[in-house]
Amino acid sequence: MTHLVLTYGYLAVFGLITAEYLGVPVPGETALIVAAAYAGHTHRLSVWVIFVLAVVAAILGNYLGYLAGLKGGYRLLLRWGPVIRLDHAKIKIGWYVFDRHGGKVVFISRFVTVLRTYAAFLAGTNRMRWGRFSLFNVAGGVAWAAVYTFVSYSAGQLLARVSTFITVIGLAVAAVMVTVMTLLMRRGAARLTARAEAAFPGPLDQVAPGSRPVRKPPATARSATADPTGEPL
Repeated sequence: MTHLVLTYGYLAVFGLITAEYLGVPVPGETALIVAAAYAGHTHRLSVWVIFVLAVVAAILGNYLGYLAGLKGGYRLLLRWGPVIRLDHAKIKIGWYVFDRHGGKVVFISRFVTVLRTYAAFLAGTNRMRWGRFSLFNVAGGVAWAAVYTFVSYSAGQLLARVSTFITVIGLAVAAVMVTVMTLLMRRGAARLTARAEAAFPGPLDQVAPGSRPVRKPPATARSATADPTGEPL
């Protein structure tokens, strides 16, 4: 990795980070750490150029991953979901969870190995709203790039040496989060299914791939726009 960064410099940093966030399992984060640490030691690379490239690559890669999930992930779920016991009700639960908590997932995933690679694709597959995804994508990309670029630049090789430890901690935190979410979802499965169906009514095959299902407005909202006979005001 060091040889790759030293040979191709900024291009290696931009390419590897973009590819990792697109969903390709390559060491984009490691490339950023190595490049920033090298800049801190030798000043042959500009830390500000590295930072800007990391921000653009992280945001761009996530957008591409999101679009890939939006265009192709939905079809995969419809076709192969039943094979892995992922029925339509569970797919709607995924939509529901990402609709309400997807922002946290997109932001936090920046700092968690593995989850970072696939979060954008999952957000697209689960039809997370574009505006909300963009907000947390940009915020997370800037935060992630700032932390790893400037800490690596200041600490030099120290962060590279402890990166494995950071990765282990991140995986442990992710595992705990997944376990807790799974337990909570199982305990409230019936309620969550009902809420998901209320938010996204109708059969999945009537939703065009690449578009977002139309959410049914709450009963209170509907009653506020209709007279006692049920006709719109």
